[in-house]
Amino acid sequence: MLEMRRLKRIVMALALAGSLGAAAADPGERLSDPHLEARARALFRDVRCLVCQSQSIDESEASLAHDLRRLIRDQVAEGRSDDQIRTYLVERYGEFVLLSPRVSLANAVLWAGPMLVVFLGLSVLILRWRRPPVAMSDDLSPDEEAALQKLKDERAI
Repeated sequence: MLEMRRLKRIVMALALAGSLGAAAADPGERLSDPHLEARARALFRDVRCLVCQSQSIDESEASLAHDLRRLIRDQVAEGRSDDQIRTYLVERYGEFVLLSPRVSLANAVLWAGPMLVVFLGLSVLILRWRRPPVAMSDDLSPDEEAALQKLKDERAI
């Protein structure tokens, strides 16, 4: 019983240690300059894995994430700025590649659109509830009475 607990702890510790450096699994891929590597890692956390979609490429083990990490490291090593790298990725993969989308009119419409629709719907409902009911007359007009009498006569035949 004690040995089983010890074995479980060892296995859990090994699993945890193996998952700590997902993006830097191969030390040969790291940039030699620690400052540039830190910049690249910061970019990794802002780029979405297009395979996993809910993870950054820093967390993902997918081969596409690996390729994107290599691409970003290459561009950082070439001296491109963070904004230039993000712009390149957006041009190539679309704005979905960024975990934190840029502020733009299109994004504002996407975020505000549903709230605007709900607000307009609630406004219409409130206005309809506040409007006095339309008075209905039980009296028929002479034309309506003639049409009703005609229907009654046809049924009687």
